[in-house]
Amino acid sequence: MATAAITHTPTAAQLAALLPTRRGVAWQVGPVPQGIRANAATARLVQGERALDVVERDGRIEVYADRPGMVPAVPDAVITQTGPDPVAELAALVLRVVLPRLEREAARDTLHAHGSEQVIIDVAQNMNEVGFSLIDHQVRLDLVGRPNGVGITWTVSSNAEWGLWALGGTGNLKLSYEGPVCGLYGLLPVLLPTAEGHEPADVGSAFTRHLTDRFPQLRPLNADEVEFGRHQDVHGYIALPAKDEPTDHADDSRQVAAEFTDLGADLLLAAVSHLL
Repeated sequence: MATAAITHTPTAAQLAALLPTRRGVAWQVGPVPQGIRANAATARLVQGERALDVVERDGRIEVYADRPGMVPAVPDAVITQTGPDPVAELAALVLRVVLPRLEREAARDTLHAHGSEQVIIDVAQNMNEVGFSLIDHQVRLDLVGRPNGVGITWTVSSNAEWGLWALGGTGNLKLSYEGPVCGLYGLLPVLLPTAEGHEPADVGSAFTRHLTDRFPQLRPLNADEVEFGRHQDVHGYIALPAKDEPTDHADDSRQVAAEFTDLGADLLLAAVSHLL
C-alpha cells in the first residue's frame, strides 16, 4: 500500500516518549498508509513489528492498533483533549489496555500455530526483559519454577516480597506481592483506571475503607479483600493474608497479599521504579 507523508503532531512524538523501549528499540513516528484515517491529523508510531495510529479530531485523540489485513473501525483507546495532561492519560491507557491486548492476541495466534509451550517461552522472554530492568536497578532476583510456567521473585528493603510470573494462558504476566500495604501505593495508580467518576465505597470494613478512601477505583469484595478490573483487562485483588485476621483496623503498615493479572510487559517496564 502506498504511504502518505507523516502528519507531524506533537501528540504522537510525546506519546512515543512515554512508551518504554523494548529490547533496545524505541517507538518512532513513521509514515501512515494512505486512506487509513482520512480527514484527520494522523501519525503512526512504530516499534519493530508493532504499530499504532494516533488520530486527532473533534477534540479527541484516538489510538488504533495496526493489525495486518485489518482496518479497525473502532479505536482501541480514546480520550478527550480537555484533561490537564491528555498525552499522559493516553499513554496510561495504551500501556494498561492496548498493548496487553495485542500481547494476548499474539499469544492466541502462537497457540494455534505452535502450541502452548511456545506461548510460555514467549511470555518468559517478556518476563526476562522486565527482570533485566530490575537488575539494572540493583535488584537481586531468584528464579522459581512452577508446573505451568516460571517466575522471578525479589525482596525489597521493607521486607516485602514481589513475584513476577510467566504462566501458560493469556500471554500476559502476573504480579504478586506480600508486604505492607503502603508498598503498593506507588504501583496502584499505574494499574488502576482513572479515578474520575469513582466515589469511595462507604461500605465494608475499616481495612477495605482504608484502601477505597485512597483509591476509589477499588471495590470491596468482602471485609478482608478489595478488587478491581475485569477478565481480559488488568485486574487484581488486595487482601489480608489470612481470613481470621481482624478487619476492624488498618494503617499503612498493615500486611497484605495481592495479585495483579493480565499485565503487559510494557506496563511493567514503565512501572519498574514502583517495584523496588
